[in-house]
Amino acid sequence: MRDRAGKSQLVIYGALAANVGIAIAKFVAAGLTGSSSMLSEGFHSTVDSTNELLLLYGEHRGRRPPDRAHPFGYGREIYFWSFVVSILIFAIGAGLSVFEGYAHIRAPEQLSDPFVNYVVLAVAFVLEGTSWIIAVRNLGRTKGDRGWWEAIRRSKDPSTLVVAFEDAAALVGIALAAAGVYASHRLDEPRIDGAASIAIGIVLAVVAMLLAREAKSLLIGEPADEALVARVTAVLDGHARITAVNHVRTIHTAPDEVFVAASVDFDDSLRMGEGETLIEALEARLRAEMPELTTIYIRPEKRENDDVELHDPA
Repeated sequence: MRDRAGKSQLVIYGALAANVGIAIAKFVAAGLTGSSSMLSEGFHSTVDSTNELLLLYGEHRGRRPPDRAHPFGYGREIYFWSFVVSILIFAIGAGLSVFEGYAHIRAPEQLSDPFVNYVVLAVAFVLEGTSWIIAVRNLGRTKGDRGWWEAIRRSKDPSTLVVAFEDAAALVGIALAAAGVYASHRLDEPRIDGAASIAIGIVLAVVAMLLAREAKSLLIGEPADEALVARVTAVLDGHARITAVNHVRTIHTAPDEVFVAASVDFDDSLRMGEGETLIEALEARLRAEMPELTTIYIRPEKRENDDVELHDPA
């Protein structure tokens, strides 16, 4: 668990360092050249830097131990702050980019030497690309045999997802900004630079909606990986005094913490005291084999009384 948190924070710190430096350089370049798309990219990097700070705050808050107010801990704080980050990307990053592009189209500024823009964009591309590779590699450690899109949908680590999506949007934005600067000078039409700024805003809006969707799903509550559920079921079903495993329900209370509730049918000859001892032994074994199971409830229930059926989402 600590290993995941440490790698997740490394991803965030790397992205934060890159974005702060890039934002300053982009604003300087925008001021020297009057480029609308460069100004939009400056806003983009500033929002990304703020987002990384919020994610670090969420990681810090999420590590607090359980208490009376929150008996299952504060792990979902990172999900909440990830949702806030997606709103900021949409409202500030996308909003300012579209507004700046529209204003530049209505009142275009005089073009100036674009060399500074190209230098800043090239450096930004290298830094953002490095940060993106780190985030993708971190995500790839838990991907397994699944495809990338399935791995993203199944991931319970929003910090890595946010950084990976932000950096991907940044790389696309840099390419759009470079194309806008080049075309506006090549065709002597500064309004093209404003159109590029609007395109950057649209990219940010799409990324924000994707991140909001994932954060919302995690906030509502997502189950553990099917492989983990199968392992829990196998441990319970393999015990000689358990005649049937009715169901195993799981939910993530943090990226690396899982709540599990199991309904099992015990051998009818098992006495009350023996059942209590058996449940305690099973919980101890499950925790030893799967440390991510932070809260375990095993409920004795007749097979015929288990009539709760879950349906696939519409």
